[in-house]
Amino acid sequence: MKKKIGCLHAHYSNIDYIEIALSAYEVELSHFVDPGLMARVMSDPDFTKSDAERKVKEQVEWVVKSGVDAVLITCTNYIALLGELSTNVPIIKMDEPYFEALCQIDQPQTIVFTNPDTVPGTMDRLQQFAKNHQKKLDIEVQVIENTFALIMSGKKDEYQNEVYNFLKKYQQRVISVAQLSMVGAAQQVEQETSQTIINPLDTLVTSMVKQLNLKAKE
Repeated sequence: MKKKIGCLHAHYSNIDYIEIALSAYEVELSHFVDPGLMARVMSDPDFTKSDAERKVKEQVEWVVKSGVDAVLITCTNYIALLGELSTNVPIIKMDEPYFEALCQIDQPQTIVFTNPDTVPGTMDRLQQFAKNHQKKLDIEVQVIENTFALIMSGKKDEYQNEVYNFLKKYQQRVISVAQLSMVGAAQQVEQETSQTIINPLDTLVTSMVKQLNLKAKE
């Protein structure tokens, strides 16, 4: 029997990643997208953090009530704003399996972002996750400047090229990409260089298959 998963995104570009990643499994995906929330957070000084937190909670509860077996949240900003929410279905936060993978690394590592507004919330949650699991991290953050606006304005190819060019040059340490929108470029660099680049999509799928007992298509 197919598992019904409601996917909450901040941008339409994340849909294809999830559809492709879970295409081998017996799942039915419903996508809920609201690019306006983060745009308002960044542009409206009267829209407070508590307003944003309340809105994300309402969105998640709306998805839950649509009759799904689980909710997947792909936006790291949404995850940071949501905090903890008790529901009658699992809420899967895309970055938690990713954090778990990073905590298994005992050497210096670099996390790459394109959206600077995502960095504080993600890093705060990562440090708390590491603390809860009694792990110490040696992490450097790199932001690919002036890039995220490309994906937000629909210039996906230009965005991918910027991420690809950065990752291709940056091969000094263990490296990972923190955002789902960066996965395609990371996978391309991996194929061309044989360098492993940790990404939140691969870790997510492995975790979801186990947590939701997803069955492979025959």
